[in-house]
Amino acid sequence: MTTPAKPANRHHKRPRGEGQWALGYREPLNKNEENKKNDDGLNVRQRIIDVYAKDGFDSIDPADLRGRMRWYGLYTQRKPGIDGGKTAILAPEELDDRYFMLRVRIDGGRLNLEQLRAIADISNLYGRGTADVTDRQNIQLHWIEIEAVPDIWKRLEAVGLSTTEACGDTPRVILGCPLAGIDDNEVLDGTAQIDEIYDTYIGDPAFSNLPRKFKTAVSGCPAHCTVHEINDIAFVGVVNERGERGYDLWVGGGLSTNPMLAKRLGVFIAPEQVTSVWGGVIGIFRDYGYRRLRHRARIKFLVNDWGTEKFREILETEYLGHALPDGPAPEQPRGGRRDHVGVFPQKDGNFYVGFAPRVGRLDGDKLHLIADIAERHGSGRVHTTVEQKMVVLDVAPDRVDSLVAELEANDLQVNPSTFRRQTMACTGIEFCKLAIVETKAVASDLIDELEQRLPDFREPLTINVNGCPNSCARIQVADIGLKGQLVVNDKGEQVEGFQIHLGGSLGVNPGFGRKVRGLKATAEELPDYVERVVRNFEKQKNDGETFSGWVQRADEADLK
Repeated sequence: MTTPAKPANRHHKRPRGEGQWALGYREPLNKNEENKKNDDGLNVRQRIIDVYAKDGFDSIDPADLRGRMRWYGLYTQRKPGIDGGKTAILAPEELDDRYFMLRVRIDGGRLNLEQLRAIADISNLYGRGTADVTDRQNIQLHWIEIEAVPDIWKRLEAVGLSTTEACGDTPRVILGCPLAGIDDNEVLDGTAQIDEIYDTYIGDPAFSNLPRKFKTAVSGCPAHCTVHEINDIAFVGVVNERGERGYDLWVGGGLSTNPMLAKRLGVFIAPEQVTSVWGGVIGIFRDYGYRRLRHRARIKFLVNDWGTEKFREILETEYLGHALPDGPAPEQPRGGRRDHVGVFPQKDGNFYVGFAPRVGRLDGDKLHLIADIAERHGSGRVHTTVEQKMVVLDVAPDRVDSLVAELEANDLQVNPSTFRRQTMACTGIEFCKLAIVETKAVASDLIDELEQRLPDFREPLTINVNGCPNSCARIQVADIGLKGQLVVNDKGEQVEGFQIHLGGSLGVNPGFGRKVRGLKATAEELPDYVERVVRNFEKQKNDGETFSGWVQRADEADLK
């Protein structure tokens, strides 16, 4: 007698859903999703104006304090004096200070002098003078009290700026080339497309509850300065076989603890189609994005699981209702650095002048000074870059030398060393509740040391300093990426230090940095380590070889 076959998978659990709305998973699967379902983050604005700003910090609902207030660029900052070893141990309310970081959106990196001065005034009035330029073209202020927020919004909105959806599970600031419209070699000017996306979608409740944040870049820059390879969605300027100018569409880039490079969908997007295509892609993310586990909720995981063919098919059939034509890949980026630092001609006969604040750190007085210097030299525009730098536009040829001299006299360097030019740092433990180590001061001291020890080093070399594993400072794509953690020094003490990633890059040969087993350094050891590895590179490099190219073939002993 034959035993009947058991039903297939009888003893196996059914696969758990990823919380995708489009597949019927509408019930919240975690606390974040529950908070968003209970009330749209956009609704917190009125409570801030009517209640919290009047009744003070203690009146703030915890779900607003650590959730919905991010929809308007507000995060509680870290209480001073809490060491990095407690970051992952303490409850949020133990880490919270009674002050906020406030992120001001600067879409496309574009600021006029009135806007720059408004931010400077807010910094000095309400932020103890703080102002950091971020690697997403925003400016962040600190020490903001809830009582000041309505007046800050009035001041920003009076000059056309906002903090709407600067943080939270929303479409964040839209990156753009700071030279859009003035670079003689640009493929096309993306300004109109950035403005149209902003005007159509930012603050729209249809897209204010995403699985996680959504980062956008739109640019025709020949240097590929908006790092399209690591954005959730990017439109990259191209010219098709008929000579038409438009965009190549990339989706699914992002770093953090699971880094992935964006993938080309292989379509050609005409400028007038950008807004609807952007709406289609963010719609896919909203509806099909993974909401069950927060660490898998970025669009990169969906793109990676689906593949580009399926993603394109869903975009065309379910969201656009028409096919998109195939299109070319972008040209390789223009040689050299991508940061627009230095003096260069514009297509109208004027010049732009890019300068390097120290690891993006400025203050209210310095912002006023920058505005005054720009105005004295005939410029009405100062733009931000994605490398924590700034650019003065529209300078007449006979005013360039004077402008450069004034900037450099105030430590805003137009001709910086490689180390000043290409060292970036996130906020770090000074203000950030996720951080484990100090970053800005460590990076600033590192620059000083390396300028003294290696005064003749001229090669491109990016050094990115991050206070935790989340990679706000893009450690995996830096030549030398430093990930903050506690390490043991030679005395057996636990101190601030870094895990070291080497040889990451974007552009011609994009790839993530190499991790060498056990390669760590204390903050104190960093200058010695970087000097040693840079000297090894100088001794061993072939003609024209980049640091990242050398790292891929170097012996481990030479990287330690």
